[in-house]
Amino acid sequence: MTYTNFAIETDADGIALVTWDMPDKSMNVFTEEVIEELGRIVDRVTADAAVKGVVITSGKESFSGGADLTMLQRMLGQFHAEEAKDHDKAVAMLFEGAGRMSQLFRKIETSGKPWVSAINGTCMGGAFELSLACHGRVAADSEKVKLALPEIKVGLFPGAGGTQRVPRLANTQEALQMLTSGQTLSPKKAKAMNLVNDIVQPDKLIDAAKAMVAAGLKPVAPWDEKGFRLPGGPVYSAAGANLWPPAIAILRRETHGNYPAAAAILKCVYEGLLVPFDTALRIEQRYFTEILQTTEAAMMIRSLFVSLQELNKGARRPADVPPTKFGKIGVLGAGFMGAGIAYVTAKAGIPVVLLDRDMPSAEKGKAHSAGLMEGLIKKGRATEEEKQKLLSLITPTADYADIEGSDLVIEAVFEDSEVKKGATEKAEAVLKPSAVFASNTSTIPITGLAKNSVRPKNFIGIHFFSPVDRMMLVEIILGKKTGDKALATAIDYVRAIRKTPIVVNDTRGFYVNRCVLRYMSEAFKMVIEGVPAAMIENAAKLAGMPVGPLALTDETAIDLAQKIMKQTIRDLGEKAVDPEQLKLINTMVDKHGRFGRKNGKGFYDYPPKPAKKSLWPGLKDLYRQQDPDHIDVEELKQRFLVVIALEAARVMEEGIVTDPREADVGSILAFGFAPYTGGALSYIDGMGLEKFLKLAKGLQKKYGKEFKAPKLLADMAERGETFYGRFDPYGKREAKKAA
Repeated sequence: MTYTNFAIETDADGIALVTWDMPDKSMNVFTEEVIEELGRIVDRVTADAAVKGVVITSGKESFSGGADLTMLQRMLGQFHAEEAKDHDKAVAMLFEGAGRMSQLFRKIETSGKPWVSAINGTCMGGAFELSLACHGRVAADSEKVKLALPEIKVGLFPGAGGTQRVPRLANTQEALQMLTSGQTLSPKKAKAMNLVNDIVQPDKLIDAAKAMVAAGLKPVAPWDEKGFRLPGGPVYSAAGANLWPPAIAILRRETHGNYPAAAAILKCVYEGLLVPFDTALRIEQRYFTEILQTTEAAMMIRSLFVSLQELNKGARRPADVPPTKFGKIGVLGAGFMGAGIAYVTAKAGIPVVLLDRDMPSAEKGKAHSAGLMEGLIKKGRATEEEKQKLLSLITPTADYADIEGSDLVIEAVFEDSEVKKGATEKAEAVLKPSAVFASNTSTIPITGLAKNSVRPKNFIGIHFFSPVDRMMLVEIILGKKTGDKALATAIDYVRAIRKTPIVVNDTRGFYVNRCVLRYMSEAFKMVIEGVPAAMIENAAKLAGMPVGPLALTDETAIDLAQKIMKQTIRDLGEKAVDPEQLKLINTMVDKHGRFGRKNGKGFYDYPPKPAKKSLWPGLKDLYRQQDPDHIDVEELKQRFLVVIALEAARVMEEGIVTDPREADVGSILAFGFAPYTGGALSYIDGMGLEKFLKLAKGLQKKYGKEFKAPKLLADMAERGETFYGRFDPYGKREAKKAA
């Protein structure tokens, strides 16, 4: 019998080696076909008396990335189609589909023959759940081996037995931490948690797995044996009494009730540990079915899995432009941003020339990379050899002639039009005709900067976020004359350094900064209204934002906010900036010398470590404070989310962003817009336009014009449209028109 995704080879000792190797895939994933084939393999080896045991491994560098979430999307599509006819029947169908993998893994576990998972590389999600259902697990001693159940990061939870097997193998507290955070485990950590039995050298992996079978591995899971005891103790015990109340409190503190899947994990584990294993799996299946129906899961799967993958693969790249293989990159400016860009470029294995006005400045920029690598070495995530290899790729210089031959030059000099003009002219004087020139400006329109270029078709914006080494999003900004070659090269570069590109048309502030400035501006309004600063910050976090707006302003610098306001007034006139907000910022900067984290004084005070930052007490003296008991916290939360979502809608209306995937993914990766919503536009789609417009109208009456909905939303509501319907990123509407 032959299989498309698996190969089976049985040795003289009767041990069957099942090798998972999907054709035309870089990584194995669970699909409907894989589940069906693996089910037939289980039946075959179970019925074959000659087979004494099974080892399952991968024929690829990684073991498996888990379930293909597009499979879940198809299942949900079928559910919604059926739900319109018969809700109960649709839920029953979804419940049955949600249990397919769990039932398959239980069949392996109770087959009567020992199974060992030989984990050679990344083993995530459903693949790790498969491994946990095997009677033994051997992992290769390699940095390539990473084990995790990361479903919580896309609004789901491990629904194929993960919530039941992990707390029966590991200590309950560690199990809960792993399940609710989606943390990645090294082989060593997994073994310490009893989730892996052995760790061996990669070339000994299959032999070790087979030896485990040959040594008489029992084909029975521990929880199926009489007398099994939970490693963390029973739920109703002294240990349980010390664990569960704080676990629930910690979950509330970390999620603020915004992530239904996280709460479902606690319920699955708590209830599952009270009953026999098969009943526990049904409990898990029930909760998984519920979570699949939530708006949060639908939006998070779409944005943080499907859309993110598509953008990372170059969804917006012009298809007819040959890919660029980078032999050399030039970076102009070795300050914090330029040094960070040089680091991520060298980390991707690309030679980079780092230029500044003099050699000491350029050398200082290179030293930034050395410092980052030293930090990784201390954490055990890099070696001295890797550090030296990376540094060998960075050439500091003060001579523009050294960037000759670069495929791409990224300008990251001071945010001043004249300084950028000089850098552009000097660089283009030595660049080859095919080279692309990119500016890392965060505020100056690209079309204006491109006027300094003799070849505006090859001029583009590549906007990084700080700190470059940690921020995963990059905005690619198109000037009016930017050509496809420049766009393709920019996307190729961003993909090469393993970051996510979004494509934005030219405007003041581009996309991300326009939304971020709305977030900060709303916080300034609240300060002026007399809302206590602690309530402002906490309301933002309750809404799902990772950093409060006042803390974020401190990080980016209050004096920078002042410069942006003043520049906006110069460019657009006095009415472009709220005078009360300008007065607040001027008071902070000019009167109190509070510039933000950089000088240790901002909306927060920053004492020497290890002391933690705290809100500046003087804030409450600037404006008359409202009584906290009379402030509607829910309304504060809504103000933050709605003001950002409205700005994202305006950006779409203006054609600055044209693909809703980029608006959503960009809002989450750049400034952490409440991930449970799926992003700024999915927040509107998920709520429904009618409800959103009613909410925005109410806020507009109370708080002003920034809550006025753009005409686009009224048009969409009238037509019953969503952003993903109107701005269809897959071209289905065009295909229908053509047909």
